[in-house]
Amino acid sequence: SLSHAGFKETAFLYAMSSAALTHSLARACSAGRMERCTCDDSPGLENRKAWQWGVCGDNLKYSTKFLKKFLGQKRIGKDLRAKVDIHNTNVGIKAVKNGLKTTCKCHGVSGSCAVRTCWKQLSPFHEIGRLLKLRYDDAVKVFSTSNDAVGHSELAGPHRHGPSARQPALPRPTDLVYVEDSPSFCRPSKYSLGTAGRTCSREGNCDSMCCGRGYNTQSRLVTFSCHCQVQWCCYVECQQCMQEEVVYSCKQ
Repeated sequence: SLSHAGFKETAFLYAMSSAALTHSLARACSAGRMERCTCDDSPGLENRKAWQWGVCGDNLKYSTKFLKKFLGQKRIGKDLRAKVDIHNTNVGIKAVKNGLKTTCKCHGVSGSCAVRTCWKQLSPFHEIGRLLKLRYDDAVKVFSTSNDAVGHSELAGPHRHGPSARQPALPRPTDLVYVEDSPSFCRPSKYSLGTAGRTCSREGNCDSMCCGRGYNTQSRLVTFSCHCQVQWCCYVECQQCMQEEVVYSCKQ
């Protein structure tokens, strides 16, 4: 499966999965849906005071610790694939951390900020996803190399330019990394069903999704609920309306 491969897409999958879990756990803590955690422990902000003012910081510290323990990151000294998976997992966690912002609320008289409570708040997840998509576009192909200075192997990418061109460059902590070139996902294979018959958006992604094969255009009638009204008591009554819509799908 794709999760056991070493493609750019695998790197993106690991990063998005770890980012989503980290983000969801942090939000669950601050929303009171977790028994083992609560608000973040920002300096100068007590959990009791946070609840009193109706604010609660997203607990990124707990979610990060939980995720690393859950994934068993002690595999860091193992083979190349394990190193790559751990690296990409950490890229996802770092993307969530980069979106952590301090938000403050004023409680002074007449709206003044004589008294202020501040807490940590995560960015919306779609912003994190957009950032990781950029990381995917610029992913770095790596291999394993020995580092005599630290006494073990580490990830290395393309050679640097200039005076140090003979030495391989280390990937940055924010780089997604991969070890295998991606296959074509346009045709059926063990990694993909292909894109034949896939619906697409003519203004958006038909050209790329259909891999240059073109797309079919088809009109169809769809039924939907309309003219809905609340009836006494207590249900909603709707009529059934029909409208024509155009569907675009990739050619074989």
